[in-house]
Amino acid sequence: MVKGLYTAWTGLRNEQRRMDVIANNIANADTTGYKKVSPTSQSFDRELAIRVDDDSDGYLYKGIDDISLGVKIGETYNDFSQGSFRESGGTYDLALEGSGFFTISMTDKAGTEHIRYSRDGAFTVTTDGFLVTKDGDFVLGQNNQRIQIPGAQTAQVSIDTLGNIYADENFVARLQIVDFDNYDGLTLYGENQYDALPVAGIRAGEAYVRQGYLEMSNVNVINEMVTLITVSRAYETNQKMMQTIDSTLDKAVNDIGRV
Repeated sequence: MVKGLYTAWTGLRNEQRRMDVIANNIANADTTGYKKVSPTSQSFDRELAIRVDDDSDGYLYKGIDDISLGVKIGETYNDFSQGSFRESGGTYDLALEGSGFFTISMTDKAGTEHIRYSRDGAFTVTTDGFLVTKDGDFVLGQNNQRIQIPGAQTAQVSIDTLGNIYADENFVARLQIVDFDNYDGLTLYGENQYDALPVAGIRAGEAYVRQGYLEMSNVNVINEMVTLITVSRAYETNQKMMQTIDSTLDKAVNDIGRV
């Protein structure tokens, strides 16, 4: 394989991955509680290039220099910095001020319950009074208990900064707010929720609950658009490199090869 073609192809593949991540960030710029995702790039291990047909030192191969085989796609990571707050006035719209996550119970198609975590506090209640996410997953209180609010449709519901829920001034439950020692142990599941690996180190969260507010996405659309333009130009550069090498090979085979 021609090394230049391969190197340019690795650049195309990496820039395509960066485009996908940035496009997803822009698409979720208005998603409550969404956390920006950023890609990383890595270089392949450098290898020593050896001179060919150099007999000046007998059988001793002479090195030219270390060369790179191109770029490879690295890992992606989340920026968990807090987004701005928007006042909604909704009874079940909740925002977390500080570090912490809501605890969510999600049941898969096989009927297995999974515990996941989210910063998206756009909640609602079912006809039975259960506090749920907009996708219908249960919001959990202390000891992973589902929260059911008596008379949720008509009662005067208030939630204080510690997450205590009251209906007509009667205590109902307390939201289970958790945090983690190692955010690298969180993996994005989807639906704006995260799975926590054992290395995450779960602990009680210290975030304050703000009723009637929603935390907006922490994506800066202008910065993302500027980065997208940079990535597009890098993609085009790799394309031109491949076209140039292809043209050179064409001349070498079809023109010089005839001589």
